[in-house]
Amino acid sequence: MGTLFSIKLYAASEQEAKRAFEAAYARIAQLDEILSDYRADSELSRVTRTTAATHVSDDLFNVLRKGEWLSEETSGAFDVTLGRLTHLWRQARRVRQLPDSEVLREALARSGYRKMHLDAAGHTVRFDVPGMQLDVGGIAKGYAADEALVVLAKLGIKSALVAASGDLAFSDAPPGEKGWKISIDALPEALILANAAVSTSGSSEQNFVVNGVKYSHILDPRTGLGLATNITTSVIARRGIDADGMATAINVLGPEAGLAFIDKQGGVAAVIAVDGKVLKSNSFRALSQ
Repeated sequence: MGTLFSIKLYAASEQEAKRAFEAAYARIAQLDEILSDYRADSELSRVTRTTAATHVSDDLFNVLRKGEWLSEETSGAFDVTLGRLTHLWRQARRVRQLPDSEVLREALARSGYRKMHLDAAGHTVRFDVPGMQLDVGGIAKGYAADEALVVLAKLGIKSALVAASGDLAFSDAPPGEKGWKISIDALPEALILANAAVSTSGSSEQNFVVNGVKYSHILDPRTGLGLATNITTSVIARRGIDADGMATAINVLGPEAGLAFIDKQGGVAAVIAVDGKVLKSNSFRALSQ
């Protein structure tokens, strides 16, 4: 999925730990084969080669369904159908040039979550437009972290943390601790959390400058352009799939609409750093008390 995963866990023995690591990383590798848009042979890449309704695995369906829900809840600020645009902007960052405007318009025309149709009964996905591509990079890493924790729990590992770049998911606190110490750059002190997930998404790492404008790797589905605002969002949720997707969506929505969206959700909090200011959701204030 274009990033590195790491796992920290507590086990009764070295043998138990080794068995747990192997099982968790095997699950992550399995999900990479299903969900990675970096792989032409992944299920994610293959499913868009036809506009006919196609039966998909539980993992792909679950991720697409969560992505669809988030698209609807944010009026399209999050969108898993931007694969063609994602590849254009990856190339743009490599060559430090904006995508050709005509090519960008064509890619945007082959994007849009309303052109993707999921059928829960048949467990299928169908696309209105040929040549669409999926990119679940804004949500799949959190899902993979969740699934790794599921594997570890089945093996009796009660305390573990799975990290995928800026996405963290963790179970019970380490032995003798009240929780995992989770640092967020925008906050002066670490948070102490257990059985939760934290995802941080922003423009500070993957970006490039053209004509004085800094373009982020985070794309606005409405324009097809990389975000040009200096914004970083951290979301705290129960599950990684939620924290991951919501952090990306809030960056696109902007701070005011993003915080309003978060405060409508249950059990979710957010911290936004934008233009030198740090903004917190009402739910975060309750979390930190």
